[in-house]
Amino acid sequence: MKHEIIIAGFGGQGVLSMGKILAYSGLMEDKEVAWFPSYGPEQRGGTANVTVILSDDKISSPVLHRFDIAIILNQPSLEKFESRVKSGGILIYDGNGITAPPTRKDIRIFHIDAMNTAVNEGNAKAFNMIVLGGMLKIEPMVTMESVMKGLKKSLPERHHKLLPMNEKAILRGMEIIEEI
Repeated sequence: MKHEIIIAGFGGQGVLSMGKILAYSGLMEDKEVAWFPSYGPEQRGGTANVTVILSDDKISSPVLHRFDIAIILNQPSLEKFESRVKSGGILIYDGNGITAPPTRKDIRIFHIDAMNTAVNEGNAKAFNMIVLGGMLKIEPMVTMESVMKGLKKSLPERHHKLLPMNEKAILRGMEIIEEI
């Protein structure tokens, strides 16, 4: 088993955190893991993406040009990465910030209304956890137990009180993702 994933959007959307949590989750399950962040000079509002590889075998390079799964959270990322999803792969996008939806016919495309759900439920900061939950519903590459351990490891201890809220957001994402 090997999953090559890109998560891309604007800084401030939790892109890098989502990748880090996924990477920690893989480590909790003794998988081979690569986490390779990339972001512009702006912390919020600039572009950000992270590639994550989870594998049962050794990983030869963290640099990827094609992906099994792409999580896309803004139009510039869709334009840059839609063509780089492997045929038969998965593209997940949140419609908030996407003006021209994906059009490929040789990949599975999923929509998740994560931003509106997070805002409507009074927790905009849980946006990225809703998206992560959606991906894990489609491709359960790590267990929920590992995700919660990874989340605990990646959050500062002062934020551990937010773990139940994050778990609820992940489960909510599993409920609302839909294939196009």
